[in-house]
Amino acid sequence: MADVLSILSANYKAAGLTVPSKTPYVPVDPNLYEGSWSGKYANSKSFNISVSNVDGFRAKVHYQSDGTSKYQDVLIKDGAFRIGDTKFSLVQQGTALIANVVTDPATGSTYLDKAYATQKT
Repeated sequence: MADVLSILSANYKAAGLTVPSKTPYVPVDPNLYEGSWSGKYANSKSFNISVSNVDGFRAKVHYQSDGTSKYQDVLIKDGAFRIGDTKFSLVQQGTALIANVVTDPATGSTYLDKAYATQKT
């Protein structure tokens, strides 16, 4: 029983350390986000991201990579949004940093796969 309480205590302490963003959601320029984005991870796996219907700080996103296909409505905040385990961060007009959490099915370990995406004009 003591082990359970120590685990709960540690998790409560860890949860208290995360500070939520105090930045409000603000409307974004649709031209910066809308369209098709593509790139390749270091392991040569390619990905495509389609961003559409940007309205205020909301958008519809479709992410495709190596057999994975995700559709999601997202909220854009601080130049970034998340779709599943993938984060899209706008670096500059036409360039975004994509960070994807990948879980190795054999070991269960996770790693962060990062790549740059370019917007097709």
